[in-house]
Order: sequence, then C-alpha cells, then structure tokens
Amino acid sequence: MKPFIQFSALFITFCTSSVAFAHHPLGALQMETFIHGFLSGIGHPILGIDHLFFVIIVGITAFLIGHRIWAAASYIIAMVVGCAAMSFGIDFPVKELMIALSLLLVGGMVLSGRVLELIPTLGIFALFGLFHGSAFGNSLAEQESSSGVPVLIGYLLGLSLIQFFISFLAGTVISNFALENGMTSIRVRFSGAMVAGTGLFLTLQMIESSLFNAMGWGH
Repeated sequence: MKPFIQFSALFITFCTSSVAFAHHPLGALQMETFIHGFLSGIGHPILGIDHLFFVIIVGITAFLIGHRIWAAASYIIAMVVGCAAMSFGIDFPVKELMIALSLLLVGGMVLSGRVLELIPTLGIFALFGLFHGSAFGNSLAEQESSSGVPVLIGYLLGLSLIQFFISFLAGTVISNFALENGMTSIRVRFSGAMVAGTGLFLTLQMIESSLFNAMGWGH
C-alpha cells in the first residue's frame, strides 16, 4: 500500500503544481503581437484535467517506449493542426468523446504494462492530438486568430512548448519508478490506472448524458 500512497502524493503534487502555469500572463489585455500570442500559449497549458492527464500520459508512454521526442512530437504536431483548424472554423465531430476515449485507451495501455511499438503509438497520439487540439481551439485559438495570424502562430508555439515541457517532465518523474521493473512497475501501472479511470468516468458520463437527452430528460 505504501508505494500507492507515495506515487499518488507525487502524482497529485505534479498535477497541482502544473496549474500555476494556467494563469493568463496578459490578464484581459487584447492580443496584438506574436509575443502576446506566445505568452498566451505559455499561460494556457491546461484547459481541463482531461487535457492535462493526456499530456502527462503521453510523456509517460513516450518514456516507456524509449522515444521521448518523437512520441511527444506526434501528439503536439497533430494538436497544433487541430487547434489551427478549429480557429478557422474546421471542427472535428464527437471531440469530447474522443478525448475521453484517449485517456481510457492510452491510460489502459500503461496500466496493462504493455505498450505498442513506435509507429502505432505515433498514430494513436496523432489521432487523439487532432481532437485535443480542436477542443483547445474552441476555447482560445478563436480569440487569438481574430487578432491576426502572427498572434495565432505565437499562441500555438507557446502552447506547444509548454505541453512538451509537461510531457517531458512527466516522463522524467516516472523514470524514477521504472528503473527496476520498467513498464511492469506497480507505480508506473498505477499512473495508467489513474488516467484510464478518469477516461472511463468521462466516457460513462457522456453516455449517460446522451441517453438522458434521448429520453427527453436533459436540462
């Protein structure tokens, strides 16, 4: 039980410390320059616990398969594409469900102690990155794009860099628990359980909401 308590405390500390990056560095000021957009992106690495957890599990999985740069980059590049597309009105369907499934699938992979080879992993990260990016675009990139292309480019660059930092930090943190047993380490697999559990909860919540709406019980 002690390893679970130790890892849980570390995982929660890591998550809550990351929240400090979420405050907008420019407050309510209008975005007008590339630097404004860049600082806005740096200030918004998380727009919800689902996005934060996925970035963390990407970093953990990237470490486990031994390709920390390429695996994280596949997610971030696709995230930028999805975010930029949404900012110009190109939406992706059922994005919230896909985001929930991304946590369930990738978290489940780590929980199982068996991750895929590099190419399938890159494909999975890229696929889900499009939907996470589209969700980012819903909340923020539309505002930045309305201020001009340089602002949007700065925003996407800042957002990409801070998410890469978070994923790399997650891989570094988990490396301390994977030295002896690698992917089968109980603490490594527990990180997958936490993410998969979040994904399962969100998926069931959306299914319940859809059923209620279909029966006319929605608010």
